[in-house]
Amino acid sequence: MLRRKFLKFAAAIFAAIAGILAFKSGFRLDRLEEERMKIEAKEVIKLPEPRKTGRVSVEEAINSRRSRRSYKNEPISLNEISQLCWAAQGITEPIYKFRAAPSAGALYPLEIFLVVGNSEIEAGIYHYSPSTHSLRLVKEGDYREDLCEASLGQSAVEEGALSIVITAIYERTMKKYGERGIRYVHLEAGHVAQNVYLQAEALGLGTVSIGAFYDDKVRDVLSLPEEHVPLYVMPVGRRY
Repeated sequence: MLRRKFLKFAAAIFAAIAGILAFKSGFRLDRLEEERMKIEAKEVIKLPEPRKTGRVSVEEAINSRRSRRSYKNEPISLNEISQLCWAAQGITEPIYKFRAAPSAGALYPLEIFLVVGNSEIEAGIYHYSPSTHSLRLVKEGDYREDLCEASLGQSAVEEGALSIVITAIYERTMKKYGERGIRYVHLEAGHVAQNVYLQAEALGLGTVSIGAFYDDKVRDVLSLPEEHVPLYVMPVGRRY
């Protein structure tokens, strides 16, 4: 009896310590995001709460997933933008701040930018903030044509309602893993891109992962410093 009580007490103490460490870890991640992404926002748009259930199963989304380059000339709603951002880098665990895609060492070297042209929100370039699930307006205006030119003239980039641009800051992961961290960053980008693919399919949207572009020109369109390395441009639109 005494041994059982002791084990229960020890388990309670362990859980309390784990909770404290988790709180500190989450607080650190929030602060880290704020400190490392000092982008001056002209406007902040709080995104709707993402849905955690849907009418399309994972199996159905995988089966129907295609690289789609032609889209209807229809706007994408704020709810749909919310789902896409959440699928890419949304926080899925409130204590440890884990995200929708796995990250080596939970270091999260990737950043998500949206080049929006046809949506409920104003045309512009936005940065997605996972900790607040919000968009921060970086530049006003429709830059789809500019991004298309930077992407070797691939028409899907200009025809899509928006493009998701995934950039990497390698130093975040390489500080811990050295040169091996480069591989981990690339693996993570693939995880994120597949999440975007499947979420787009579930929403009746289409996308394609584009890797052919001029890095420096994409950075210029987004007004980003050299530490950001573009890895993917993913135009998104309503599919036929």
